[in-house]
Amino acid sequence: MPYFHLVFTLPHALNGWVAATPRAIYEVLFASVAATLNKFAESPRHLGGTPAFSLVLHTWQQDLGRHVHVHALVAGGALTADGEWKVPRKGFLFPVRALSRVFRGKFVAGLVALRSANRRPEGIAAEADWQRLKRSLYAHDWVVYAKQPLGGPAAVLEYLGRYTHRVAIANERIVGIEGHAVLFRVRANQASGRKRTARLPGPEFIRRFLLHVLPQGFKRIRHYGLLSPARKRAGLAAARAALEVPPPLPAVIESVAAFMRRVGIGARACCPHCGTGTFRVIATIPPTGHLPPGRGPP
Repeated sequence: MPYFHLVFTLPHALNGWVAATPRAIYEVLFASVAATLNKFAESPRHLGGTPAFSLVLHTWQQDLGRHVHVHALVAGGALTADGEWKVPRKGFLFPVRALSRVFRGKFVAGLVALRSANRRPEGIAAEADWQRLKRSLYAHDWVVYAKQPLGGPAAVLEYLGRYTHRVAIANERIVGIEGHAVLFRVRANQASGRKRTARLPGPEFIRRFLLHVLPQGFKRIRHYGLLSPARKRAGLAAARAALEVPPPLPAVIESVAAFMRRVGIGARACCPHCGTGTFRVIATIPPTGHLPPGRGPP
């Protein structure tokens, strides 16, 4: 079963509000995307059932500027109330333009609720400023992008595995330091994948990097519908029954000794000269508590 990959992006006009109240805006973003996908999946015009999807928050673009968006990995079907698995009829999941408009409406409604609770930045505290911002948000369609469908559960796990601990910039993208500037690689062209070297003053590089530090304890990967923690056990069992898929194999518990033999650790402990003796631990050197020079995050 394929998984569809969608991306929901916030307009940059909201970056000031993100800077002022990041946790509140991120929560509204997750809630708006989830409500949009649930609305379309539950509609009889589309699937008419409960979907299964995961959302991943990203806040950056290649040059470390703020670019808040959510990646949605959506199973290619939904479970109906009578236990049937319904798949899309037209070869695509949902119409992107309609998704964009519903997403915008739900997000702006969330902003109205935040504003009513006085959780708003000073720049739009006045009613006139708020009305001006709201008009700008409705002036254009919001970006909802449908990517190539992922191949199946294995591809989804591989994708999530790559993005679970990803930060705004990886060490391998940092080229070096010249004077007071940091040099790092960015994509010059999305289609070709060609890269160029960007240069930022050190303080500006650190400022941009810190834009993407999430609020303490915030979960940037969340699961919904049949994958939500509250209904995952029963929901996935019902989906497997509808798809006639066997249940997963139970977890295999093995002893430490069996694991050591399976991964070949025991063989590596043999003496490389005689082949019969084994290495023995005679002392443990405690850590010094200091990192080696030149190591650590940027």
